[in-house]
Amino acid sequence: MFAENRLTEDMGAITAFLLAEREKTLSEAEWRFRMKGYGYNLRRIGAGVEVARLPQNRVLGTLEL
Repeated sequence: MFAENRLTEDMGAITAFLLAEREKTLSEAEWRFRMKGYGYNLRRIGAGVEVARLPQNRVLGTLEL
């Protein structure tokens, strides 16, 4: 998936991108909406936020927030 204009599957790069984008938003709902535009589906789970790649909805990993 794309993070910082690069195709990557590296969860470290994806995490950095997602957290940088989170700082730009006012709410978690806005953040999730913006990330869908970049091709990521974010879903709140007990351990944090599950990150999946769209359109296949393939889970890439979990952010512990």
